[in-house]
Amino acid sequence: MIVRTGAVNAVGGWRPGYPAAAAVFAIGMAGTTLPTPLYGLYQEQIGFSELMVTVVFAVYAVAVITVLLVAGNYSDEVGRRPVLLCAMALSAASAGCFLLQSGLPLLFAGRLLSGGAAGLLSGAATAAIIELAPPGKKARAGFAATAANMGGLGCGPLLSGLLAEYAPWPLMLPFWVHLGLVAVASAITWFLPETVAEPKRWPPLKPQGLTVPPEVKGVFAPAAVAAFAGFALLGLFTAVAPSFASQTLGVHNLAVAGGLAFSVFLASTVGQSLTQRIGTRLALPVGCGILVVGLMLVAASLIAESLVLLVLGALCGGSGQGLAFRAALTLVSGAAPAQQRGGTISAFFVVAYAGISLPVVGVGAMATWIGLREAGLIFTGCVMLLAAGAGTYAARRPPTGA
Repeated sequence: MIVRTGAVNAVGGWRPGYPAAAAVFAIGMAGTTLPTPLYGLYQEQIGFSELMVTVVFAVYAVAVITVLLVAGNYSDEVGRRPVLLCAMALSAASAGCFLLQSGLPLLFAGRLLSGGAAGLLSGAATAAIIELAPPGKKARAGFAATAANMGGLGCGPLLSGLLAEYAPWPLMLPFWVHLGLVAVASAITWFLPETVAEPKRWPPLKPQGLTVPPEVKGVFAPAAVAAFAGFALLGLFTAVAPSFASQTLGVHNLAVAGGLAFSVFLASTVGQSLTQRIGTRLALPVGCGILVVGLMLVAASLIAESLVLLVLGALCGGSGQGLAFRAALTLVSGAAPAQQRGGTISAFFVVAYAGISLPVVGVGAMATWIGLREAGLIFTGCVMLLAAGAGTYAARRPPTGA
């Protein structure tokens, strides 16, 4: 069922459309990256290793993947709005854990709840944004969905970095601000039109695993591999890059650390804006190629110990990731049947979030043995090969839905 933007309900009241749903998506995703510039402060306060930083980060991704596997298709049955409201509740609970934290247990709990919120949002919010758009604005809505995802992820560390560096209560104020934003997002969600034709009233969960409809499989493989490689880069900048900036480059300003993470997501959003112009057939391999160049710059920054090269790597790699990511998500969501769209998008995000977690934990483990710089070089080399392989495959065998 497709609901037009700004739909009018039965009693004549105006209902918000897909831009409002995109704002809800962005606010929810911003909460998942708020701790990025703060990990150094938590290390000083609690006392834990670089490996533990990546483990705390990875707990979030494990929660995302678990929710996607267990409830990724739930919004196809119960409706988009109830799932979005549950995601907002989990996001608020996560902020509460960080506000009350006095050690690792509540940090882990906060990241688990945050991952649960992101898992619910990834499929349900993306599907809602696309379905709320009028027929003539489907492409624009697709960009709004991916931009809200990446833009929200980027605004989280920027907001917390600025507040932690220049405002009082660095470990508390960012989460109080986010609680206020979550309250606004919850109010918006309450008035969003429901886009599922016949939603069921809280049916039992039916874990789907990685179920991909037969008509999507030809598109899914190259799209998912490209997403894995791109999200691995995002994981590096949200979990490890701030530590590299402080430990190797001597940059201790939290706003700079947050801005570094923001830059890769900003570039991703810019890359997404170019996908429609290039076309999905070319955007997937071209995006992977630009991602490879960005990873080369990141590797060069590690060797030369240069903040400028690291920022350039973030901007170049992020734009390539965004270009390929929007193309991949457009292909997957466009090929999926309407009644299975939420579940198919969730399966796509399972692969993507595996990319944001597994390689980063590997970097943390290697950093304790061989050092952060050497671990980063191994990481960039491996992801470079993966991105190059995905881009070459997509160029030689264009996805069916391109």
